[in-house]
Amino acid sequence: MPVSLTSVLWVAAGGALGSVARYLVSAWAVLQFGLAFPWGTLAVNVIGSAAIGVLGGIGLSGDLRLFLITGVLGGFTTFSAFSLETGVLWQRSPWLSVTYVAASLTLGLAAFALCYWLARR
Repeated sequence: MPVSLTSVLWVAAGGALGSVARYLVSAWAVLQFGLAFPWGTLAVNVIGSAAIGVLGGIGLSGDLRLFLITGVLGGFTTFSAFSLETGVLWQRSPWLSVTYVAASLTLGLAAFALCYWLARR
């Protein structure tokens, strides 16, 4: 995929909107339900996954895809991209999809744990 200034600007504009939307959903969830459980994060992950299912399913392309999928949903939640990539991999190779999920969770949590531990020292 070629990178151009126009492409970067579409992603940036969408990312700004998605990030603000994530903040608003998360703030609303804290006001409604408190901090005992990350309801806001759960909500944006589920909403983002549903939205990318629709947008990926209808086959957006070009600037609209960059703005909505990479930008808005990327700023809203990267879990939506993870969901789309997992679904596409599943269609091609279920085992590759399972490997991707397992590697993402295992390596992501391990990287978090190590870096969190190092930062706290």
